[in-house]
Amino acid sequence: MDDAWLDEVALEREAKAGFGMNIEIDKVIAHEIDVSRASKASVYLTKKKQLLCYIHGQSRLQLSDVRKIVTRMGLRAELYMPPVGQPNYFDDIGRDKFRDVFPGRSHISDHDIAYYRTLAPYNPALVLVAEVTHGVIYQYDSDASSDWRPAAKFAYRRIKTS
Repeated sequence: MDDAWLDEVALEREAKAGFGMNIEIDKVIAHEIDVSRASKASVYLTKKKQLLCYIHGQSRLQLSDVRKIVTRMGLRAELYMPPVGQPNYFDDIGRDKFRDVFPGRSHISDHDIAYYRTLAPYNPALVLVAEVTHGVIYQYDSDASSDWRPAAKFAYRRIKTS
C-alpha cells in the first residue's frame, strides 16, 4: 500500500471533518515538515488549484502562532479556516476574551477585538494560501542560522476571479 496515498486520504478527511471542506488533493508540495519544535505542516494543491496549508502539533497553538508560522514558511495567507459549524469562531473567542478583560464594555467593535481574536486556540489549523512569497516554502531547522531552511521550491499566486 502506498503511504503517500494514505496521507492524502487522511488530509482530505481531516479537512472535511475538522473544517467542513470537501477537497481532493492533486499534489502534495511539502509533507509533514517541521514548523516549530512540536508542530508540523503539510502544504498541498487541490484539484481546484487551491493551495492549502494544514498545521498540527502537540503544543497549544493559537491563531497568532499559526499566523507567525505561515509567514515564516514564506506563505501569504488568504483565509484561516474556522472549525466546522463555527463560521465566527475567531470573533466569538475574541469577544469572550475581550469581555473577560473589560467586563463593563457593552459596545464591542471589530477593531476592539483585533488582538483578542488572535488568542483563539487553533490546533489543528487549515490555511488557504494566497501566495508563496519568494517561490520557496521554508521549514523550521534549529541548526540553520535563521532557524528556517528551504523545504520546497514552488511558485504560486492565487488570482481572484469574479
